[in-house]
Amino acid sequence: MLSNFLLILGIAILSLSLRQFRPIFFQKLSALGILATSFLTGWLMTGYWIAGLFCALSWFILPWVEILTRVRKLSLPVERDLARRHAPNREAFPALSELTEEIEEEGFEHLDDCGWEMDDYEQFFRLFYKDDERIQGAICLIEQHRVGFYYLSLSSRAKDGRIWTTWNYPFSYSLKLLPQWKVNRLRGDKSFLELYLSHCDFLRANGIQTEELHILDSERIHAEIQGDMRAQLQHNISAGVLTETSSGQVRYSWRGLFFIWFQFMRDLVWI
Repeated sequence: MLSNFLLILGIAILSLSLRQFRPIFFQKLSALGILATSFLTGWLMTGYWIAGLFCALSWFILPWVEILTRVRKLSLPVERDLARRHAPNREAFPALSELTEEIEEEGFEHLDDCGWEMDDYEQFFRLFYKDDERIQGAICLIEQHRVGFYYLSLSSRAKDGRIWTTWNYPFSYSLKLLPQWKVNRLRGDKSFLELYLSHCDFLRANGIQTEELHILDSERIHAEIQGDMRAQLQHNISAGVLTETSSGQVRYSWRGLFFIWFQFMRDLVWI
């Protein structure tokens, strides 16, 4: 029994260690290791291989509990009005002041604090702008059911409508991205400086010059963000991921629920 426990523990530690490496090959090995750990736990602890198979397959089945009990019932308004908001207190978002200082040290100007809320779902944005490079920055806090996470985002808007974004959003995005929205996703442990340097490399790799970028009108920043959200929802309605309700809201279709499940499977490999 002890040898079985040590074998399972060893594979588990190896799998978690592989997740620290960036190359996708190691990410896939890590995912396979987690499945192997689950299989061995069920098999060696019970003596039945069918129990091991069930434990391994549970990684594919368990997301459906959340999808069917919560996500399926979730409805959102098509129009979401951003409003100026007070920043969360230090207890609710202890990293906000430190992140703000990091961003301002790289030459970004703090423009505004805004957000929106509905029932038990809230989003807070602290917005920044670097005028000489025409880059928008944001600290984004999302809270739902008293559970929250934050991410950092840098965006450059081209005059032809394309948007180039670098962020460390911790999950695969739960909606289909607009065709003109190009995303460079980094891991959550990256500092703001690393995100900023990666964003500059992202623009250079795609041949984007500063002169091609849209100059931000700070008076219209709320309207631009709302326009992005509206376009994102309309794109997903057209793609069949979302469907409109009789009350003028949107919710996930069955196709959309499978899309979310697939995104979870991507996270199992990518993170």
